[in-house]
Amino acid sequence: MGSYFRLCRGVALRGWEKLPWAIVRRPENKVRFIREEEFRALELCNARIDCSLALIPERTRELIEELRERGVVEQCAYGDGPEEDQLYRRYPNRFIYEAYWSVTGRCNYRCRHCYLSACEGKFGELSHEETMEIISQMDDCGILAVALSGGEPLIRSDWWDIVDAFVQRKIDVKVIYTNGALVNEALLDGLEARGMRPEFNMSYDGDEDWHDWMRGIPGAGERVLAAFDLCKKRGFPLGAEMALHRGNAAVLGKSVNTLASHGCAHLKVSGVMDTELWRRYGRDYALSKEEEYAVYEQYIPAFFADGSPLRINLGGVFSCGKGSRAYTVPMEKYDGSDACLRRPLCGHARQSLYISPEGRLLPCMPLSACAVQDDFPLIREIGLRKGLSESSYLSVIDTRVEEFFARTKKCRGCGYAKLCGGGCRACALGTDGHELMAADPSACLFFREGWGARIRAAAG
Repeated sequence: MGSYFRLCRGVALRGWEKLPWAIVRRPENKVRFIREEEFRALELCNARIDCSLALIPERTRELIEELRERGVVEQCAYGDGPEEDQLYRRYPNRFIYEAYWSVTGRCNYRCRHCYLSACEGKFGELSHEETMEIISQMDDCGILAVALSGGEPLIRSDWWDIVDAFVQRKIDVKVIYTNGALVNEALLDGLEARGMRPEFNMSYDGDEDWHDWMRGIPGAGERVLAAFDLCKKRGFPLGAEMALHRGNAAVLGKSVNTLASHGCAHLKVSGVMDTELWRRYGRDYALSKEEEYAVYEQYIPAFFADGSPLRINLGGVFSCGKGSRAYTVPMEKYDGSDACLRRPLCGHARQSLYISPEGRLLPCMPLSACAVQDDFPLIREIGLRKGLSESSYLSVIDTRVEEFFARTKKCRGCGYAKLCGGGCRACALGTDGHELMAADPSACLFFREGWGARIRAAAG
């Protein structure tokens, strides 16, 4: 009767420049890069080749059996082959897994620290036609996931058109970043009807009216906590971000516990960046980087005493899982050896791109508040494929640590360089907003002033 195999439903074959063979599992679009011999074995799993034939090498038959055990292929009847989406598709550009996209530069809040000055609509938003074109180009470049942000993404009048365009192309909407004001039953109904359950990531800037103060809207704190409760009840995953400043630093612990009680699974805390709006409306509340680190040092014992109520990242200096005492110090990216030299300067940017409200390719959102953003390309001018193949954007995200050291004398001669790998580019730009390849002063402070030892001591 023969032995025929096909790809399991929900498995697709893909490839990119320099990474030609990969398995993608739908609908989460998890990617696993594979060896060429595995790919060649998968080519035979088309429901038309009898894999029991003697002319099939024994090693190939062994690989097919391994792939079957891993749930990649399954036995089938002759001719009952894969669906069109499962067939191999190779993209002639470099691999980027996910896009963070500010689909609008407008907002219904008046946040004091917004990168985009969204309350003033500084960057506006792309037209419906331009937005649809970018989504089509994402599909053509093999981008598999997207996180939608703003401004406030839910204020777009064509919100559901955007969502449906991603659904049609099997691009997973993983996260919606929102202030929570427009999160309601109808929104969640619409997502569920489309088979979607993205994470809602909502900023929360502290108990005792600090959230309202930061967001510029009375009652914003109550509304976002109600949004957390609604999403929790409906089973949508939840995350949060908190902008730390002189006012809310004293209620950090209380705010963490509040978020945990409302179903938030993870929280990222960061000091407020020196944006245009913050200089106008909040700078008197700014913390120095040393003061920020001191807040974290003081809070860490309380975090453990409260039972590690959620997964947390404190300014890149402390990271810990929910219910755990096992922590890491993300600022210490490497082990001090030469192994870091061929690593990308920013591992996150090498996997994920940011698209600004005007359709500009940037390594991350904070760069939209800096002068260097004008050095990066607009998609409408060069196209996304060229942006991911040959552009100033690709040049930056593909920069290796050793190249950075060669260009940055201060880091090249530093004994901590192979621990921090130059630090963060957005933090480095915070000094003057112009030199992307400058040393990161927050990393310099952390290592040279012994903050690693202090954080470990606080963690016990």
